[in-house]
Amino acid sequence: MKIIAVIPARYEASRFPGKLMEILGNRTVIATTYQNVKETGLFDEVFVATDSEIIFNEIQQIGGNAVMTGQHETGSDRIAEAVQHLDCDIVINVQGDEPFLKTGPLKQLIEVFRHDENREISLASLKIRLHEEQEIQSPNNVKVITDLQNFAMYFSRSVIPFHREKSIDATYYKHIGVYAFRKEALLKFATLMMTPLEKLEKIECLRYLENGMKIKMIETDFVGVGIDVPEDLEKARAMISPKKP
Repeated sequence: MKIIAVIPARYEASRFPGKLMEILGNRTVIATTYQNVKETGLFDEVFVATDSEIIFNEIQQIGGNAVMTGQHETGSDRIAEAVQHLDCDIVINVQGDEPFLKTGPLKQLIEVFRHDENREISLASLKIRLHEEQEIQSPNNVKVITDLQNFAMYFSRSVIPFHREKSIDATYYKHIGVYAFRKEALLKFATLMMTPLEKLEKIECLRYLENGMKIKMIETDFVGVGIDVPEDLEKARAMISPKKP
């Protein structure tokens, strides 16, 4: 299998415009993410896919691979454009605002496809257990529920499942926005119209579920920082030691 990583990156994020060009340590957020993905050694190639000349130039300046795309509503649509003519089997989508993802979870996602002999899995993704009530209630954290085989049943910004029966402990999982796609599933996704629940929740993986594709969820205990708002950037900065330029 030829496995590549693509980092979708847009400049004008709705909640934190320009966040990928903010400084984290001695590099920008997007450069940090790119370098960390490269250093895993798991991929035949790593690309940043963007419609921003600012981000494109940033990656070029550090000697990285960047692809200019058109404007897209979702990262999956952007990646589909970037890889449509590339020779690859599995595409790993690493979010540009998740700079601290480690090798272990990425290996787990790749292994899903090595063991999927019947090729029934369209994509795989990560989930992590939530413990703090504030994190559970936050709409910035997309929650996921799965069936008994750990296939995703639904994703929501609301709290799911609803904890009605108080004699039973409720378990909540946050979806971490790292995906591993079969290339053909990704290209199919890009041909499909945005679906009602996807539009309502602003969660792109709902388009897969609404079209009957299977998403395998892998539980991880990795705790990183997804940079959605300025406060998250401060958390990320606190995770690393100051470095001299």
